[in-house]
Amino acid sequence: MTETFTGSFTQQEPIPEEAVEAALAVLRHGRLHRYNVVPGELGETALLEQEFAAQTGAKYCLAVSSGGYALATALRAVGVKPGDPVLTNAFTLAPVPGSIASVNARPVFVGVTEGLTIDLDDLEAKLDQARVLMLSHMRGHLCDMDRLMQMCDAAGVTVIEDCAHTMGAAWRGQLSGRQGAIGCYSCQTYKHVNSGEGGLLITDDEELAAKATMLSGSYMLYERHLAAPAPEIFERIKYHTPNVSGRMDNLRAAILRPQLRDLDRQVERWNERYFEIEKGLRDTPGLTIVERPEDETFVGSSIQFLLLDWSADRINEVIKRCAARGVELKWFGGAEPNGFTSRYDSWRYADSSPLPKSDRILAGIVDMRVPLTFSLEDCRLIARIIRAEVGSVYQS
Repeated sequence: MTETFTGSFTQQEPIPEEAVEAALAVLRHGRLHRYNVVPGELGETALLEQEFAAQTGAKYCLAVSSGGYALATALRAVGVKPGDPVLTNAFTLAPVPGSIASVNARPVFVGVTEGLTIDLDDLEAKLDQARVLMLSHMRGHLCDMDRLMQMCDAAGVTVIEDCAHTMGAAWRGQLSGRQGAIGCYSCQTYKHVNSGEGGLLITDDEELAAKATMLSGSYMLYERHLAAPAPEIFERIKYHTPNVSGRMDNLRAAILRPQLRDLDRQVERWNERYFEIEKGLRDTPGLTIVERPEDETFVGSSIQFLLLDWSADRINEVIKRCAARGVELKWFGGAEPNGFTSRYDSWRYADSSPLPKSDRILAGIVDMRVPLTFSLEDCRLIARIIRAEVGSVYQS
């Protein structure tokens, strides 16, 4: 009998009861706006920022409306101007080049390796083309951050880290988001904490933190922040920094605080599922496992594998066969954007030159979410289905 998976690839776990109660408390008192507090009240958003700063070891934290907004705010804070080139990954999701375009800057795409990280040799060759790198840790894959930071520091290139898929991950024990000048995180439903939408920005630079806070729409209420620089830092920049409102509200902050306290346990659970799937896919004819470096502590909230040098028709046949058995795979090699998948040459608002080595890899990337609603047996079943269908198409 042919096995079929009947679960959902988009169903999240329920919001924890502690978070539900915290959200109800905010709804009952009605003070959803982050600056709408009564005397002596700190506010959920300010507390979230204080706690996430402590959790990551950062001096400053700002909670905003989305991960994409955090990225655009970071670009503005470091002084990116219209027309400026900004280096970024060829393999990433649309909000990354989108944030660059939102400040009227120009993405300069850097290639991808078979490890699905930024190609450091290609980056080294392009470092003289820009003064900012927006580094996307796409799908949770961390490159050699030691080499990257050494290269960027030597070239005077400021690094902004897109940590949408690496909240809780680390390189050689240092948390993702702590190597660059600014780390940006997403709290969207399919990320590692779930507030529907939301973002967090961290930095150790007091002027960048002050600018980001003013940009987010603090007006002159910045003293109500608990993880922000001293008032005199704001005095230097407050008349010259525009308000581009994108604050987080107290309701979403209330939902997030308990989830962040439980992040380490959730990371363990994701990785249990990831390793079950990876184990089941190993040694599948025609399928290449993306090996994870020993220096990387990752979060297995999704898994990728490569069907290198397969034709588009054969990859589509694998995806179709797996879908018929309940397994949803996404492909980053399609010529046209499909759902959230797209390629660097899909974004027509940004000029790009062909990247032949990267195009070969992009043409083979198959991607799958790993929700915590999957049991370990679900993961074993999914791996068996993928293995069978890849094998069938490969041998046909």
